[in-house]
Formats: sequence, structure tokens, C-alpha cells
Amino acid sequence: MSLEITDLRIEVDGRRVVDGVSLSVADGARVGLIGESGSGKSMTLLAVLGLLPESATVSGSVLLDGRELVGLGERELAPLRGASVGAVFQDPRSSLDPLRTIGRQIAEPLRLHGAITRREARRRAVDAAAEVGLPDPETLVDRYPHQLSGGQRQRVVIATALIAGPRLLLADEPTTALDVTTQAEVLDLFQRLVDERGASLLFVTHDLAVLRRVTDSASVLSHGRVVEHGPVESLLTAPRHAVTRGLVEATRATTWRAT
Repeated sequence: MSLEITDLRIEVDGRRVVDGVSLSVADGARVGLIGESGSGKSMTLLAVLGLLPESATVSGSVLLDGRELVGLGERELAPLRGASVGAVFQDPRSSLDPLRTIGRQIAEPLRLHGAITRREARRRAVDAAAEVGLPDPETLVDRYPHQLSGGQRQRVVIATALIAGPRLLLADEPTTALDVTTQAEVLDLFQRLVDERGASLLFVTHDLAVLRRVTDSASVLSHGRVVEHGPVESLLTAPRHAVTRGLVEATRATTWRAT
């Protein structure tokens, strides 16, 4: 599934937070969106999902397989979430309901997008939990989020995002809250699942080292604008813009501390 964003502008409470962003994700491509906090990368992602704050105003174009999303209402956007576009966010604790079992939450997209029996929903949830490497999925689906580790909760969120078979996956800083070892495992999982499904990926982060593992090219955002775009290896080895150079230095410092 392809995504084409052209001249996207977003204002929230009169403040311009995204200022003319253009980027594309070809069918089956893995593209990164990187920038410091407040650069507009998460807002860009939320615009694709139609989940911007009510106070936001949007102009420009967001084409999903040629279909314009800007200007669509909730009734038209809701069926796309989960079925066509899956999303994984930074903090699984805020994405998961503490009062509902893991299995019910993984299967929720299936119930939203079609009739399915409770027994079938549970079976599909067990299969999805196994696919993302969760231990003892038959038992785990009956547990609650607080009974899982941070890495396991993030795997639950990934399973939920993928269970309805979306062809585009959006990931917003999905490994930031994880330790280094768990982060590497989750990134490997992303890469494997996207490759196996032939899905497209737009991966948002502030860390070039993370992008290097899961994407081929990336756009660098600063103050709501794209300041550089290219292959991730080129951004790492020959950055042209000062913002990109700063991100490279931050990546090197983080890598040095981790070793």
C-alpha cells in the first residue's frame, strides 16, 4: 500500500506544527521520519490516521493508495484504521486498557471490522501472540497488561496493529521506552513481520541507529519542515544539513554509552 503526503500543513491552536511536509512511501517500502522532539513527526503520523486534536486545522494532501484522506470524516476514516493502516505507538501502557485481557485487546480490530465469534477471536489472538514471539500464548491472552513486561506489552501492541492484515504500518517511537536488548528484539520483529507480509512501513523516531535497522530511506524534520531526505546510510555517513549532523552525533554518543 502506498502513501503520498504532499505539502501537509497542520496548525494547532493557531500554531503551525507541520509546515509543508512532503514524503512518499511506495508499496512495500520502509521509510523513516526522524527529528528531535517537537519537530512535527508524530503530528504527521496522526494526520495520516485522522487522529489529530479537534483544535487542529489541516491542509495539503494525504493519499492512501490514491485515496485522499484529508477532509474525510470519522465515519470514513475509522474503517481504514486496523484494516488498511496499523499503528504502533511509543508507550504500550497508554495504548492498552488495564481492565481488559490481552486476548480481547489483540482481537479488537477483528471485531470492529467484521462479525467474528468469541471463540474465533480468541483463536486468532492466540495465533497473533505466537507470531510476535510472546511466550505461552494460550495462557498469556487471558492475562492483563500489568502482568506483562514492557517488551511483552509492546509485542501485544504490534500483534493488535497487524491482526487485521493492514498493508501499511505506522510506528511512532515504538522502542523508546525499552531497554537496549528488548529494543533490538522488537526492531528485529518489526523487520521480520513487515518483510513476511510485504507491508509498507513508515517508522518515526529520533534515533538514526534505530532507522538503520528497519528502514532504507528517511526524511529529517526540523520545526515542521523536511530539511533532508535520502538513504539512511547516506544520512549517517554524509549528512548535509546541520540538524542531520546533530542527530548523527547524538546517535554516536548513544552508541558509545551503550558499549
